[in-house]
Amino acid sequence: MKKIVVICLLGLALFGFLDKKVQTTQIVKNVYAGYVVDSDNALQNAIENKQSNVQVGGSGEVIKILADDLKGSRHQRFILKIASGSTLLVAHNIDLAPRIDGLTVGDTVEFFGVYEFNNKGGVIHWTHHDPRGQHQSGWLKHNGNVYK
Repeated sequence: MKKIVVICLLGLALFGFLDKKVQTTQIVKNVYAGYVVDSDNALQNAIENKQSNVQVGGSGEVIKILADDLKGSRHQRFILKIASGSTLLVAHNIDLAPRIDGLTVGDTVEFFGVYEFNNKGGVIHWTHHDPRGQHQSGWLKHNGNVYK
């Protein structure tokens, strides 16, 4: 009898864990989607007004893959062309977040990070978590995988 009670309790605990994990995954997907939609106007506004240090989201097509920046913190770098026609350099810190393996020209990448203006269109960085917890975490999404 005790074995049956223990098995039932373990089953309920496992069910609760899995159910919570499914709910959390859906919430995370909704948050990511919300950031991209809500940030699209913020990104275009930052580009047009030459602003920097603006938290933005969006997506674009990879038009060029650059060599990694290996000075200081290592960064995977590539250029995106967004719907407005503007281009953005993405500098993704691969010391703090996984590299996007298999990235090729023509791929679509969604992003959430910090925009910095420059005369070539701008840079998106902070596309990763902040290990100190003092900065809003960013991310990249490629082929359904989130890199943060």
